[in-house]
Amino acid sequence: MLSHTIFSLPFILMAMIVAAEGMPPVWLLALAVAAAFFARTFAMGVNRFVDREFDAKNPRTATRPSVDGRVSEGAQLFFILLSGAGFIAVSFFVNALAFKLSFAILPILAAYSYFKRFSSAAHLILGLSLGLAPIAGEIAVSESVSLWSIYLAVGVLFWVAGFDVFYALQDVEFDKKEGLRSIPSVFGEKKALDFAAVFHMATVLFWFLFAKEAKLGAPSFIAVGIAAALLLYEHILVRRNKEAINKAFFTLNGYLGILFFLLTSIDIWINK
Repeated sequence: MLSHTIFSLPFILMAMIVAAEGMPPVWLLALAVAAAFFARTFAMGVNRFVDREFDAKNPRTATRPSVDGRVSEGAQLFFILLSGAGFIAVSFFVNALAFKLSFAILPILAAYSYFKRFSSAAHLILGLSLGLAPIAGEIAVSESVSLWSIYLAVGVLFWVAGFDVFYALQDVEFDKKEGLRSIPSVFGEKKALDFAAVFHMATVLFWFLFAKEAKLGAPSFIAVGIAAALLLYEHILVRRNKEAINKAFFTLNGYLGILFFLLTSIDIWINK
């Protein structure tokens, strides 16, 4: 899933650059990109496979290849196993700790697909899946975990959980009918927007703590400010018109991650 990898990849690379206090080896960066691709593809593959019964009933998703017969169930399972194996194999070449943890990461990546069947905290599980990315980035460089990467990870967790609440607004009635426990289907649309706002306020707080703990400079704090402004704009868009959800979900969040990465990289280049 190249398009979805953009959510986690900037934060993996950002953590690697901060941990290395500069540019890590090119071979390690290449492995990180491959790991991100395999991890995201595994997670999306599991999600589409276990949700195919629901996707077939939902008009918004009924034409997906995993549902309409263009991709068989056998092919989907093979694709999932191949992606999982690829993630483990790449982790082996990163370092020993990354390899050991890769076996624990895959169940977490798959958990979201099942969690939403019984808990509205599923959005936070999805956030955790992507939030592990910056911790993985630091592990790739130093085989250790620092407080700054935890702050960055928690920020990503709440960032993803917030925009996943936005995304779930598209399927409120369907989720209620099928018993899927998204925050919008359980608490209603107005409270769901409030949940998303709280999540995103937490995002900005933890990203500020990340920049402070990592002893970063002005460009990184500016990045936090830009992220806050983009998140505020997302909330304005979605509250005005739910038709803007895809713009908020893909376009603005994609820019947010890339800008955050670029400004932090400039910061490291200038000050380290």
